[in-house]
Amino acid sequence: MRLSRMLLPTLRENPKDAEIDSHVLMLRAGLLRKMGAGLYTFLPLGFKSLLKVTAIVRDEMNRAGAQEMLPPILTPADLWRESGRFDVMGKEMMRLKDRHEADLVLGPTHEEAFTAAVRENVHSYRDLPLTLYQINTKFRDEIRPRFGIMRCREFIMMDAYSFHLDETDLDQIYQEVGQAYRRIFKRCGLNVTPVLADSGAMGGSVSEEFMVPSTVGEDTIFQCASCGYVANAERAVSYEEYKRDFAPLREKEETATPNVRTIDELAAFFKTTPDRFIKSLVYKAEGKPVMAVIRGDLEINETKLKNVLKCAELELADEDTIKTVTGAPVGFASPVGLRNITVIADKSVEFIVNGITGANKKDTHIVNVNPERDFTSQIIADIRLTRDGDLCPECRKPLKSYKGIEVGHVFKLGYKYTESMHVSVLDKEGKEIRPIMGTYGIGVGRTLASVIEQNHDENGIIWPMSVAPYEIIVVIVNTQDEEAVKAAFGIYEDLSRKYEVLIDDRDERPGVKFKDADLIGIPIRITVGKSFKEEGKLELKERKKAEKEFVSLSDLTVKIGEIYDRLMANE
Repeated sequence: MRLSRMLLPTLRENPKDAEIDSHVLMLRAGLLRKMGAGLYTFLPLGFKSLLKVTAIVRDEMNRAGAQEMLPPILTPADLWRESGRFDVMGKEMMRLKDRHEADLVLGPTHEEAFTAAVRENVHSYRDLPLTLYQINTKFRDEIRPRFGIMRCREFIMMDAYSFHLDETDLDQIYQEVGQAYRRIFKRCGLNVTPVLADSGAMGGSVSEEFMVPSTVGEDTIFQCASCGYVANAERAVSYEEYKRDFAPLREKEETATPNVRTIDELAAFFKTTPDRFIKSLVYKAEGKPVMAVIRGDLEINETKLKNVLKCAELELADEDTIKTVTGAPVGFASPVGLRNITVIADKSVEFIVNGITGANKKDTHIVNVNPERDFTSQIIADIRLTRDGDLCPECRKPLKSYKGIEVGHVFKLGYKYTESMHVSVLDKEGKEIRPIMGTYGIGVGRTLASVIEQNHDENGIIWPMSVAPYEIIVVIVNTQDEEAVKAAFGIYEDLSRKYEVLIDDRDERPGVKFKDADLIGIPIRITVGKSFKEEGKLELKERKKAEKEFVSLSDLTVKIGEIYDRLMANE
């Protein structure tokens, strides 16, 4: 491709609304342009790399025995009502009506569509196991799209769905797809960490995320360096041997605490430690108030709480709701004396003796509060947020946390969709049985952005060869030098028979050309310049290396082949 004919609007300055390196570089290098909040156009250079990631995903999914199909992006709402998710998915799912007033869903995911396809077309045990997938556009109306295509509203995703006769067969395919994921990300030049994860609204009990370690990641990962336990913050558990104080239970009494609200302020006021307190928070679970209580030095894991309550939407209650429920402003809530509200207690609360909590009265707390005697919890569960330094649940060594970006996710769904959507096949005896399901997803655009997050320097992108939009760029230093132009186009045409080659034939200053070559990050650069005119030598440089070397025209093809093979082998 001739650069003079290419749509490649590179930028010299960092865009003001770009927050992370991949977003900055994708805009500066002319890969993307923003069309609206969370909506992006892939320009030619970016689209070529996106297609390469897509091709790797498709190749490995096919290798794993999955079959590609293409359902519509718009799906009938009746399918979502069958599965029970039409009202569960929340505001991220776009709902609309057609001209006949039929309800439709702009698919944020496609469990229902694939399950319906299997229901209509698969009827015998002989047809299973079956793994189907698509690489298609999804839409989720993110409340806060950010970080470019890392968290946008419209995106390209590979999602696969497997159907099995039993859990043993599901486990085998689950492991095979997991291995395919590892190959996909390695081929893309990504360093990923598989972690235990929460299944969320997708359903199922077993799931694994593939995380790219990154300082700008929105997910927190906890890992044990000793035994290898690793999980995201939503799923992570830690070991803590709670100990009961066998001191005599004292009578509870109210204490005035004017202008004292936070745990640290209360600890100072009562001259004690935060673990003596029972912290109470009022939430709205699908609009209904609930109270979660936890030891004062711990924090509530809202994902765990959401799972315990089996609700789709959970949010902290507003001040008016808190006052209605407790009779007091924010900061003085307590389960003591409350009626007609579900109380969920973390396991840590059971072991508190003569604790301190709010009095459901302004500027007042209660001391000597004891669970069971002074209040009842309808649910007791692990709802605590794991912290850096907590002990590993497997080997009891300290856990360390770091940030990561989720690029892939696999679930063992179980029977959630085949039960609710009445999918059955006949077994060998002619009896109807329910298939068990798995589902698997990779964010194709997010994978591309993550490649850039891990592969760049102060000058621009450093593409891994496998997903580079072009493999070689030929730079003509002086387009007025007819001999150099002729040689450059000869090299371009010769190499284009085997490689994807870009030639910078623009009438621009050499500095501009070199800056753009570094910015767009093509792995191999061939410069036809002064050394060619004076010595017949071509300057050869790898984007990831500082060193340059000079080769003759006759040696160029062999040298390029060696570099290409080495770079491809490293990915």
